[in-house]
Amino acid sequence: MNEPLKIGLAGLGTVGRGVIRMIEGSNGEAIARKLGRPVQITSVTARDRTKDRGVDISSYQWFETPEALAKEADIDVFVELIGGENGPALEATKIALGRGLDVVTANKAMLAMHSVKLAILAEEKDAKLLFEAAIAGGIPIVKTLKESLSGNQIKRVYGILNGTCNYILTVMQNEGKPFDVILKAAQEEGYAEADPSFDIGGIDAAHKLALLTSLCFGTETSFKDVYIEGIEKITPEDITAVDDLGYRIKLLGVALKTDEGIEQRVHPTLVPKNSAIGQVSGVTNCVCVDGDFVGKVMQVGPGAGEGPTASSVVGDIIEAASKDQSPVFTLPAKELMTYQRAPIRAHEGGYYVRLSLCDRPGTFAAIANRMAEFGISLESIVQRHQGDKFNSQNEEKTEAPAPVVIITHNTTELAVSEALQAIEQDGHIIGQPNMIRIERL
Repeated sequence: MNEPLKIGLAGLGTVGRGVIRMIEGSNGEAIARKLGRPVQITSVTARDRTKDRGVDISSYQWFETPEALAKEADIDVFVELIGGENGPALEATKIALGRGLDVVTANKAMLAMHSVKLAILAEEKDAKLLFEAAIAGGIPIVKTLKESLSGNQIKRVYGILNGTCNYILTVMQNEGKPFDVILKAAQEEGYAEADPSFDIGGIDAAHKLALLTSLCFGTETSFKDVYIEGIEKITPEDITAVDDLGYRIKLLGVALKTDEGIEQRVHPTLVPKNSAIGQVSGVTNCVCVDGDFVGKVMQVGPGAGEGPTASSVVGDIIEAASKDQSPVFTLPAKELMTYQRAPIRAHEGGYYVRLSLCDRPGTFAAIANRMAEFGISLESIVQRHQGDKFNSQNEEKTEAPAPVVIITHNTTELAVSEALQAIEQDGHIIGQPNMIRIERL
């Protein structure tokens, strides 16, 4: 058998531990047979050498810093599992690529901000930069886009890209508890970080979406142009109202190619509850691609965790061992198109709006008139009161401020925003309106 493929592993957290177990365990023999050579971890680094991680690292050469490992270790592949947009992860990756080493990373934050420069460096050095684990954990969406769907022109990519948010929304749906109560429970159960802001605020999903956009549309990665909303404002009332209307709320990342450019947006979204994506629950992720020839393709699977993410990392290590040299994205990095942003306010679609109305005669009519002024056609307008639903035409039943739910036909984001601003100025509502986009699947 040929000489082993030597691996330097930077980061010994959950995923790093999973990589060691996968390579050093019984799977290692099967991997070696497939490659015709064994895969051998030879060098490691982490913050604390003495920490008990449940795996034996005593036989590996220890380096004090990721940069030192990338610069000095006798390895073929540098595996970066440290995380972080800048700092040691970025510097070590640049050093490794500069040496002509193949790099495997799960670091979506670093790639979302620096992928083009890193891809150019990798391609200049005939090195590979592989990042299957950076998007949707164990789902093989990167290879699917670069290989199986490469002959298609992609029109849209969208999906559930953050398991923490999907878990919280699923429990809100099933148990009717408030967001903050479920978030606390999710932190206690390990589904959410102590600081969950990147997850619940949509940042994590936006990092992944920026990479998907480049893969699908051949553009430079542009994280700064992603429109981002989190799930913090979603209430049990929203969950119940949309369920009665036949929808589920999901935090979706959506990238859409339009005549004006590319929309990139992450936000809570209404999807039909009987649709495939509406049925994706818990910490599961999914990615959907609309191609001109293939049609709609949907991949569903675990989006995080030791096993699924390690599976993607090891898959990339195996790819690094092949002699095939392909671009980091679907085009060579220097040929990626400059990103052209389509303004989110020009986005067209249906909208869910929840308002708390003042108890006064003519309020429903005034709101409907304001919507009409901005060219917005209403599919339905329903008031929820003490568990009952009844028509807007019967205004005399309004006894106290209560949530009113409006569903619009297709219109623009700009029109809805301006109409809601006018309604607020008229003094017909209490508090802020809550607007959620409806994605037509």
